[in-house]
This record gives sequence, structure tokens and C-alpha cells, in this order.
Amino acid sequence: MASNTVRAAVQTGPGAIELRDLPRPRTGDDDGLLRIEANGLCGSDLETFHGRVPMRGGYPVVPGHEPLGIIEEIGDAAAERWGVQPGDRVALEVLVPCRACLLCLSGRYMSCKHRKATHGYTPVDRAPGLWGGLAGYVYLHPNAVLHKVRGDLPPEIAVMYNPLGAGVRWTSHLGQVGLGDTVLILGAGQRGILSAAAAKAAGAGTVIMTGLASDAHKLALAREFGADHTIVVDEEDTVARVTEITDGELADVVLEMTPLAAQPLDDALRAVRHGGRIVVAGLKGGTKIPLDSDLVVNKALTLVGAYGVDSRGYAEAIRILESGRFPFARLHTHTFELADTVKALNVLAGEVPGEQAVHVAVRPAG
Repeated sequence: MASNTVRAAVQTGPGAIELRDLPRPRTGDDDGLLRIEANGLCGSDLETFHGRVPMRGGYPVVPGHEPLGIIEEIGDAAAERWGVQPGDRVALEVLVPCRACLLCLSGRYMSCKHRKATHGYTPVDRAPGLWGGLAGYVYLHPNAVLHKVRGDLPPEIAVMYNPLGAGVRWTSHLGQVGLGDTVLILGAGQRGILSAAAAKAAGAGTVIMTGLASDAHKLALAREFGADHTIVVDEEDTVARVTEITDGELADVVLEMTPLAAQPLDDALRAVRHGGRIVVAGLKGGTKIPLDSDLVVNKALTLVGAYGVDSRGYAEAIRILESGRFPFARLHTHTFELADTVKALNVLAGEVPGEQAVHVAVRPAG
């Protein structure tokens, strides 16, 4: 007999997470319940955990916006709509759009102003409360967006659908990377490394990635995922090295994904070619960053803001994961149980001596 409660990691404020037993949602004909296999963690989880980026919906909240799981319960109408059955493995998108407004109906659901929930950010006082992936189960709202994932992939690899989806969207869809292009990736986190893979999958000829000296293990891993050159930014001048590597041609596309740092945005403007594109994905926590607008004008640049991942990005990322083209198992470094969520975040942040994290996941069932 199923328990009436679900164990969840609940964030009660900046830097504060505790385990709680929340009521198990009741499901009907039009919704469902997802048993969480794994939930990936990323830099935005760190920023919201520490309060540097506010939790938009307020507290308390079950964090976790990268849930992967098995359909536990599903109504007949929901099963027909989503094309899934109990036992299927699915990846869950972050946003739960209204599906009825003009933005949704025109395919721009990422901009929906009437969204029903945001996984990992909707507070527990919004019934039925289980909206985040750091729990044994997450509620499947009728408007949720699901993607089937092959069941034979290890959960720690399958859950990379979100960061790889970001890499696909930022390189291919927003950056418009084409055959033979030179791509500069500013930032050597998991999304940077997976963006290198996405760029190569899109046909990029040369991929250059930057990182700190302390990121040596990440830069080495990036080379396994398609980076042709790496730049240690606290030892080398980024723009000078890009100029040297490209024989003065500079980069066709730059992905700027460094959090809370101003210098990389200036480097992006100077390291991109005339007529090139810059995709800005690194949140600065509300800090106002100076922008040399003359460079934007005189170099005829296109700057694109990267907000989240859309359905197309997720779908293409899942196909790449299932292809086994890249050594995804090498990217995953740590798995934690739900009770160790705070430690998982600290390890990802590099705050635990002796631990070198790249991709970290929490598996609520152990």
C-alpha cells in the first residue's frame, strides 16, 4: 500500500534546507505522479540556495528543476495526451504553461504569463505542493511538458537532458552555429562542457573554451567533449589567445555563461568577429554590468539572451544522449541521497576539500 506522505527536501530560506514529509498528491483522469529517479543540480541551484538569486515564488519550496523519473500514476486522459503509460521514463520540463494564451498557441510558451507552475520554484503552499525534483515524487500537472527517455540509460546520464538541452539551444538554436564555425565558450561548468558537445554535433569546426586554473579538471574533460583549445583566463588573455588561435578571424559565435562575473561579457564583445553572435546565458545576480555598446554597433553584433530550454532543445538533447556519441559517464562525478542535498550543493560549489565536481545528481530513492 502506498504511503500517504512523500519525503522531500524543502528550502525554507536562503541557505536552509530540511527534510519534510509532504502529503502524497491524489491524482485523477487528467494528471499524474512521477517517481523521481534522479534530479540534476546546476549553478542556478547554487545561486537560489545561497539567496544570491531570489526564489521567485517565495518559501518554503521543494527545489529541483531537472527531474527525471518513472510514471507511477497517470489518468487515462493524461496518458493519451502525453503518449505515456505507467513505467515509462520521462524528463520533465521546467515550465508548466497555460497552453491557452496567445503566446502558448503561437509556440512561444517559454514566455507564458499565465504559467501554472515552475518546477523547483513553486512554493509548497500551492496545492498539491510537490513541484520540485528533490523529492520522492513530483506532481504531474495536466499542462506539464514531458519527454520520453530510453530506459536503459543510467539515470545519472539520462538526467543530463537539461544541461545538454541548454547546450543544444544556446549553440544551435540561438547561436545558429553552422558547419565549420568557430565557437568560443566562456565558462567550463557542466553546461559549458555539454555546449562543446552540442557545438560539435551541430558541425562546428573549432571549439574554444575558457576556465580558471582551478578548473583544470573541467578543461581536461572539455577536450573529451569536443573542445579543440582551452584558455586559462587567470593566466592568459582571452581575446589575445582567441586572436592567435583563429589567425585574427575571431569567433563566429560566443556563448557567455559565467555567473556573477563582468569581464567575460567584455571578452565576448572583443573576441567575436564582425557580424558575429553572442549568446548571453550567465546570470549576474542583479549586478549591473557595463556594456560597450559602440562595439555592438561597429561590429554589427547580434546579442541574444538565453532563457531556459524549450521543447525542441530537450528533444534534440535526449537523442544525443541516447546516441552515446560522447563520454557522458565521464561528466558525472557525484551522486547523493536526498538527506545529503546540502552536501551535494556544497560539493557542486567546490566548497568541500578534496572533491572536484562537474555534474552532480540527487537520487531520492538512494
